[in-house]
Amino acid sequence: MLYYLFNFLDKQFDFPGAGVFQFISFRASMAIILSLIITTVYGSRLIKYLRYKQVGETVRNLGLDGQIQKQGTPTMGGLIIIAGVLIPTLLFAKLENIYIILMIVTTIWMGAIGFLDDYIKVFKKNKEGLAGRFKIVGQVGLSIIVGCTMYFHPGILVRQTVTQALPAGSSTTQTEAVYNQEGKKLIKVEKSTGVHYANDVKSTITNIPFYKNNEFDYAKVLKFMGDGYEKYAFPVFLLFVIVIITAVSNGANITDGIDGLATGTSAIIGITLALLAYVSGNMIIADYLNILYIPNSGELVIFAAAFVGACVGFLWYNTFPAQVFMGDTGSLTIGGIIAVLAIMIRKELLIPILCGVFLIENISVIMQVSWFKYTKKKYGEGRRIFLMSPLHHHFQKKGYHEAKIVTRFWIIGILLAIITIVTLKLR
Repeated sequence: MLYYLFNFLDKQFDFPGAGVFQFISFRASMAIILSLIITTVYGSRLIKYLRYKQVGETVRNLGLDGQIQKQGTPTMGGLIIIAGVLIPTLLFAKLENIYIILMIVTTIWMGAIGFLDDYIKVFKKNKEGLAGRFKIVGQVGLSIIVGCTMYFHPGILVRQTVTQALPAGSSTTQTEAVYNQEGKKLIKVEKSTGVHYANDVKSTITNIPFYKNNEFDYAKVLKFMGDGYEKYAFPVFLLFVIVIITAVSNGANITDGIDGLATGTSAIIGITLALLAYVSGNMIIADYLNILYIPNSGELVIFAAAFVGACVGFLWYNTFPAQVFMGDTGSLTIGGIIAVLAIMIRKELLIPILCGVFLIENISVIMQVSWFKYTKKKYGEGRRIFLMSPLHHHFQKKGYHEAKIVTRFWIIGILLAIITIVTLKLR
């Protein structure tokens, strides 16, 4: 909203300094500052209110050090994160931008699912919370909205260089326009290798490391079907979207087991996604890195900045010993945000690397449960791979202090973030 106000003041009254709101870097900086202020200053008020309402965590005794002391710690603190994300975004982003709209929908949608789960746990005294199948339905519902919008919305395009021969008679001079076979005017792009022409087109292409041209088309999964396989690309793309959003949101939820782990890891991932969003929305840098240029996606930097500010600000109260837990209100929201943001900028296939901590936590649970069931069926007694899952509880059982586990997981997260960025130049 402030973007529109200062844009109006700049155009109508030439208001001094108002033009600075045109710069993504400035608005992103303001978004992260405001997000930090909201989460740190107003976060304490929400914590007091949650204590007053006795919205406390019910802790099951799993035999972990310091666990019982956490009984009654305020939960549903994810509301702080949601406020820290939405308010700066509404103030500093272009609200007509389809990418921003989708991210706002994602935040509210996943926040509502998590809030309902926490509400059932706290106020209905049901430790199981919202049934897992309903969470999955909610995640799949969001995935369908995101997938359909990405595939059908006319404003979501990628810029691709025209490599085929131009129509006969086309001019490549500075003054005359060039059109493609369908009569659409091509975009002139000046690169270091000379003048090129490009189209903004609908596409299921995404970035992937270690692959020719750093690009992968979901439609190629159906190449075995022969000619015309491209028209069936949507179901494949939608399936990938469903798997990614469900996996990442559940991974963040599982990782949220000890103070500051999920929040700090998500902040690292958010910084990386902000950088990736910036380069994907900048034609010159995208060309240099040989990645997809996505018109109008640069606005996502403002949202990503607000997200990082909210996570870092929440750490003020969530580091050991935590004064508040985010609950599913926060963990499902941050997982959904990370997944959808990666899909928006066509970097979702980098998630196994970037979100490696979430992936390891997910895999540790799958391995533990699967092995236990298998050995119980075969030997009559269930056996375990880890002392306890998810993996962070395994290290707790081994005697590591929470703070040490969290710090080391953060270091691993930083390493994975660096590797993710490096892969942009590997092909």
